[in-house]
Formats: sequence, C-alpha cells, structure tokens
Amino acid sequence: MKMRKILTLLTAALLMASCAPRTNTGQAVTDTFRDDYNRTVVVPTHPKRVVSTSPAVTEIIFALGADSLLVGRTDFCNYPAEAKKIESIGGISNLSIEKILSLSPDLVISGSMIPQKSADQLAAMGVPMVCVIEKQQFDGLFANILAIGSLIGSSEAAEQLVANLKARVPQVPDLDDSLPTVYYVVGFGSTGNYTAGGNTFINDIIEMAGGRNVAKDVKGWSYSVEALMDSDPDYIMIRREDSATFVRLAPYKRLSAVREGRLIPVESSTVDLQVPRNIEAVETLRQALHPNKN
Repeated sequence: MKMRKILTLLTAALLMASCAPRTNTGQAVTDTFRDDYNRTVVVPTHPKRVVSTSPAVTEIIFALGADSLLVGRTDFCNYPAEAKKIESIGGISNLSIEKILSLSPDLVISGSMIPQKSADQLAAMGVPMVCVIEKQQFDGLFANILAIGSLIGSSEAAEQLVANLKARVPQVPDLDDSLPTVYYVVGFGSTGNYTAGGNTFINDIIEMAGGRNVAKDVKGWSYSVEALMDSDPDYIMIRREDSATFVRLAPYKRLSAVREGRLIPVESSTVDLQVPRNIEAVETLRQALHPNKN
C-alpha cells in the first residue's frame, strides 16, 4: 500500500512536470497567486490544460472565450451545453483525484463547494490548485471574473466582460416601504425552510431588481416557516423545478403570493451560482416586480 502511494506521488510529479510551460532556458514560467483560502499558490502564467471543479468557474471560463483550455469539469458543470462535451472528473464532493491526474492539468481552479482539505491534498500531489470562491456581495462576481481571467491569461477579455456586465446593472432603488417584498425559496418542506439572508449576493440580486428581501435581517440561509407565513411576501421567487410542488404544499399554499399567482419561477443556476447570468436574474426579477418601469 505504501509503495502504491509513492508511485502515485511520482506519477503526479511527472505529469505536472511534463505539462508545465517552459522558457528557452528550460525553466517553467510561473507566478504566484493568493487564493480565497489565503494560500499562496505557484501557478503557470499561461496554462494550457485547465481542470475546473466548479460550475461557476466553468461558466466564467466559457464566458471569457477560453473554453479550449478546459480538459476536465465536474458532473455539475453543465452550462453552457458545450461544457458537457468536456471530460468529467466526477461530482463535487467525490472528485476523482486519479482522473484529474490522468488529464495532466497544469492548473486546477476550484470554487466554494470544494473543502480546503481537497485543495491541500491536490497541492501535496504536485497539482497547482487555486480556490476562487463565491463572495457575499454581488460585486464579488466582477472580482472573480478578473481573478479567473488573470489565472488563465485572459485578463483583457475579463476586463471587457466585467465592463459589459456593469453596463447592464440597474441603479438600485431606495429600499422604502413601497417596494414589493420578495422571498426566495431555497429549501422547503420536511427538510427545513431555507432562503437567502441579507449577507448573500442573492439578497443583492433582489434589491437590484427593486424588491425588498423579507429575510434581509437574517444571516445565512435558515428561515422559519412561521416567519415566512407572518411576512406573507408580495412575491415568491422560486426555482422553476420546485414551483409545482411548492404551490400544492401546506402551509405555503395559503400564502397570498401563491393564492394570487405572484410566483416568479427562475432558472436556478442564474441565481444560485455567482456567474455572469446573475444579470439575467436581475432583469427577469425586475420585469416581474416592475413591469411598467422597464
């Protein structure tokens, strides 16, 4: 067993050495990057083979027009559709280290769903892995795009993408009592009630769209069904795949928004992930909340 571990480590080192970019002097062209786990990682300045362990990272790389660099992605990296053609390295919680090594990546970029111990494990095996996690504020999207652009040698494309997205961001209205209240259904039923609290970028999406998040005073995601029923929000924002079940289930079916048809179904990945399509979520929600002001 010990010999097998040694061979695995040697294989990892050889794979990484073979794919690192080289100068004419034979030295690898590298730089250092401080990631969101506060680790200083030595990375290639112009990676050629990138593995993404995050749906958000994958989507951003595609948005930067750098998808030709991707040689691996998770089972959950399914947007855009072309991403499904890239070889999978497994799920997010059960990544296949052996599969990652077999793809000979010179850089792995992970997101917030990968525990630090997995990042440390890959690093110990000679694989440069950088963690770019989602931020609590909406503006964190722009920071992540710029960080990923810098990592993959697409800084100019990243700056242009950020400029284009910022141009579409609407002016956030004053959050007065006349604005409609909104509740985003993250989880419901027997497994518990969950929503986006005030310290999440989803709260920012609601406010940018001209709504007031009824859970703004909550930190995190847990919410009580009693608080939901008492607040009786004007609108319910919900993942499209959950809406049919939600409207039939007690006590939710007694909410005014359900009884009066004020549900706003959304594509979950445009809200739950911190990706360029968050702008589409803002636009969809704003149109539903203020149809005469667009």
